[in-house]
Amino acid sequence: MTTNPKIIVLDDDPTGSQTVHSCLLLTQWDVETLQIGLADDSPIFFILTNTRALTPEKAAAVTQAVCHNLKDAIAAEQMTDFLVVSRSDSTLRGHYPVETDVIAQELGPFDAHFLVPAFFEGGRTTRDSIHYLKVNGVDTPVHETEFARDSVFAYHHSYLPDYVEEKTQGRIPADQVERFVLADIRAGVLSRLRNLQDNQCCVVDGETQADLNQFAQEILVAAAQGKRFLFRSAASILTALAALPPQPIAAENMAEYVRKSKPGAVIVGSHVKKTTEQLEQLLKAPGTEGVEIDVARLLEPDQKSAVLDAAIAEVNRIHAAGKTPVIYTSRKELTFDDIQTRLDFGEAVSALLMDIIRHLPSDIGFLISKGGITSNDTLSQGLALRTARLLGQVLPGVSMVRTPVDHPQFPNLPVVLFPGNVGGSDALALAYRRLTRQG
Repeated sequence: MTTNPKIIVLDDDPTGSQTVHSCLLLTQWDVETLQIGLADDSPIFFILTNTRALTPEKAAAVTQAVCHNLKDAIAAEQMTDFLVVSRSDSTLRGHYPVETDVIAQELGPFDAHFLVPAFFEGGRTTRDSIHYLKVNGVDTPVHETEFARDSVFAYHHSYLPDYVEEKTQGRIPADQVERFVLADIRAGVLSRLRNLQDNQCCVVDGETQADLNQFAQEILVAAAQGKRFLFRSAASILTALAALPPQPIAAENMAEYVRKSKPGAVIVGSHVKKTTEQLEQLLKAPGTEGVEIDVARLLEPDQKSAVLDAAIAEVNRIHAAGKTPVIYTSRKELTFDDIQTRLDFGEAVSALLMDIIRHLPSDIGFLISKGGITSNDTLSQGLALRTARLLGQVLPGVSMVRTPVDHPQFPNLPVVLFPGNVGGSDALALAYRRLTRQG
């Protein structure tokens, strides 16, 4: 016996919906908005908390507020059958265990929480509890990649039990972590799932989507029999839990959503190496022209208005010439004395980019937003959306949403949410070419 529980995803940036479609993304979490998500026909919906851009304290406070309102919304909808997922980065960056601790405290008790970081579309797999990222075709333990040296979320282990011990500062020792390895999953783990209790920490392998599909089926059986589970995961387990049919319009035909076949706009905030390589390829594509934002000028007093005015003028000139402006932040990552100063500066840069979005020509055909935090801010601030409907993926791991028909500035605008760390060097250019019917 299985059921189809509502899958409630707290997403720490807006790109975790990158393997599903036809569901709602919520940028607000008041009770009424949460009820819209719970009542929607789709088996899954996402609450975009953007906590990865926040300090641990603010992330905890936001998560607590979401969960508090969720309890009220769930009660109002008289819903008893649901699963909660804390969706986070497939390269292990994010506020773990802060967010799962708060969720367990507010919505628990849970019998177990599962770390499932595999994200197959992005080349992330987990074998023998070691998490890998494919780099130039080679499976590389994630602690050996640039993501492990993140200035906010650094870590030292790819072996997930050791990662858990590191991140929980020894509260959950590595030898107390329950491991579900590939051989277990492929043989069946239902009896083990039934025996989990006391929010047992579990780490889950995944080499193919079929692995997680099988695991999800047994999760749903155990949940139907009364077990309560929490997930800390990347996107691929969501595909398995939601079990959706193919998206309505195939990825290569997503240009059908572009408004009047008009040129669009691209906004690039992410500064990881992969994004920089993709940006270089995009700027070579026919019909694009770059608008570089020198973010260092924001460190100077009273410079924001001048930087904004110059950028808007360039964007309007390029659009009037029938081209797509590519607005991007200068690629050199600045260094700061402490994490809080870095986060504050990041907020200032994002605020400038959102001002540029609000001043885009109203007849653009599409918008591509590159970078997780940038994409979250694009939806919640630049476009001021309460909800957005996910249409599907334009590339593996790269989602497209559409603004509501009654949006005051950009009705029915297709918006591509492009994570910073997904795709090869040509991926951003390929997304652009698909939307402009160039390939």
